[in-house]
Amino acid sequence: MIPSKSFGGNLYTKKEYDNFIFRFEFQLTPAANNGLGIRTPMEGDAAYVGMELQILDSEHPVYKDLEEYQYHGSVYGVIPAKRGYLKPVGEWNYQKVIANGDHIKITLNGEVILDGNIREAAKNGTIDGKEHPGLFNKKGHIAFLDHGSPVKFRNIRIKELK
Repeated sequence: MIPSKSFGGNLYTKKEYDNFIFRFEFQLTPAANNGLGIRTPMEGDAAYVGMELQILDSEHPVYKDLEEYQYHGSVYGVIPAKRGYLKPVGEWNYQKVIANGDHIKITLNGEVILDGNIREAAKNGTIDGKEHPGLFNKKGHIAFLDHGSPVKFRNIRIKELK
């Protein structure tokens, strides 16, 4: 992918993954907005054609009116994450995502901020009231999803679960 001059673009794994542990570190800038796409195709809005896990400086005042399912670590539109565990902007955060079947668990800086079952969470419709046709994809790419904000990533590791 060739990034545009104004945005970095999305970065996808070459391989598709089903069940995995994804570990990474990230550093936010003020009001930064990004996402982690999981089990997603390489085209379309990952929040709907796959799953998007929020990567967001959600404590910044510009985001004061977010819905609970939009804060950092949330499965966008489906399962809200606990707040209060992001390090201050400019510091490195460590995150671990475990995707095992319908179970998604996210640990941020040593604290479990999301531990839920997507099928259970969406059984009566998603919390945002929108269709998420890729929510139950069995496999897909993992992607960093650019939303126009500088965010740094390092120490990225993927371990497949059997």
